[in-house]
Amino acid sequence: MTFATFFAQGILFCWFFGCVCTYKFGNRVLVEGVGIKSAEFVMLCLFGAGVILFWAVPVFGKWFLLGVLVFWFTVQFFCHWYYTIFGASEKKLKGYNDCFRNTIHLISASDTKLIPDLYHIILHLFILLNIGFVIYHLAA
Repeated sequence: MTFATFFAQGILFCWFFGCVCTYKFGNRVLVEGVGIKSAEFVMLCLFGAGVILFWAVPVFGKWFLLGVLVFWFTVQFFCHWYYTIFGASEKKLKGYNDCFRNTIHLISASDTKLIPDLYHIILHLFILLNIGFVIYHLAA
């Protein structure tokens, strides 16, 4: 389980790094990076610090990383899935759809619901996977 945890943390770090630098496949944009002067970069650093603490000081690091991951998922939920479940205003939909118009989507944009792009769907699954691994290590 240790290797799986380490692998899941590495995958999440590499995946989220796309929010700092753009990931493209030919003309297709997976995610447009916003650079190091961003909240995304701060979150990447917090996650990186949490992973280091998780392995270096497990007694404290497991709880720190869990806190970072739960906070991160909560922010992501209220930036994306809240509006998917409960709907969004025209202004919110327009802003979101304009921001992510060039990214890869599994489901087309909606007039009433916010539909996350492929990158964010996978990001949220990776965050949840990492939360599961940390909880497993806390219980072990």
